[in-house]
Amino acid sequence: MQNTHLVILAGGVGSRLWPLSNNEHPKQFLDVLGCGKTLIQLTFERFKGIVLPENVWVATSQEYRDKVHEQLPEVPEANIIVEPCRRNTAPCICYVSWKIKKRNPRANVVVAPSDHIIVDVKAFKEAIKDCLEFAAETDAIVTLGIKPTHPETGYGYIKADLSFSSSRKRNIFRVDAFREKPNMETALEYVKQNNFLWNSGIFIWSVSTIVNAFRVYHPEISRTFEDIFSYYDDPEEQAMINERFPLCESISVDYAIMEKAEEIFVYPANFGWSDLGSWDSLRKHSNPDKYGNVAIGNDVNFYETHNTIVHTSMLNKVVVQGLDGYIVVEKDGNLLICKLSEEERIRLFH
Repeated sequence: MQNTHLVILAGGVGSRLWPLSNNEHPKQFLDVLGCGKTLIQLTFERFKGIVLPENVWVATSQEYRDKVHEQLPEVPEANIIVEPCRRNTAPCICYVSWKIKKRNPRANVVVAPSDHIIVDVKAFKEAIKDCLEFAAETDAIVTLGIKPTHPETGYGYIKADLSFSSSRKRNIFRVDAFREKPNMETALEYVKQNNFLWNSGIFIWSVSTIVNAFRVYHPEISRTFEDIFSYYDDPEEQAMINERFPLCESISVDYAIMEKAEEIFVYPANFGWSDLGSWDSLRKHSNPDKYGNVAIGNDVNFYETHNTIVHTSMLNKVVVQGLDGYIVVEKDGNLLICKLSEEERIRLFH
């Protein structure tokens, strides 16, 4: 456990769950589930027993730094990585990897988004532990692949070779290819083939493996952070990062490393996962009642209503009648009522 580190990616912005979330209040810092804890707090908590608080790192922007410290007081302030600008995930992961390497060259690392939900936390922990053991014993990069429950066009996919498992772990398999978000026809085909998994964006590797991967597959980014190795944990570190970070190419770790590296493996998982990219995804993962309805708020009453999500935590009483397949959300005086099927189009109007 001493050698295990967690990197939480918490710099994302956007309003995919508007009006609950927006650029000023992104979803990772909100109590989206109505459980009294924000998504980033839930992310931190599900790693308890696996990672010590002093080994948790959070990558975010200056704008959200105080929110991270307020919501995760157990994380040392020195472990809150401030990105001076947005450059996607590869530069950020490379930077924090070099920092971890300086503190512990034998570290094993989990990288996880801050705004996803996991339903079966016990199964999730078992998967993470297996992947950490595998990464520690090999030079492999491991990712968690989610077994699809339906054809989904909003996720990237991983094509796995399920014919032979790893000799070290029977539930870890080699990755054949990564696939971009498909259209519906392709997504249907992926689900039929049974060896395509949703790309969760959760990665596990040893720090030496990922640092070497950057050296080989994206040396420009690697040199940016390797050259200032001596400044890490120094008062001048942030100034150096502010100068060099913006020079990096804006590229995801998927493009920079995962699609190029040879020793890539996947753990097919089924623990109830969602990146909460839509209100419908939240509805599906929030234990709908027998009519498909989800209520997050005070005294929500459904009548003759089906497949509808209501999120009205600031209101005293809500009555909904006669809806089928709708979103009803109120936040800070803003009200959204729209069809679930029209959610993507409605985002363009605000």
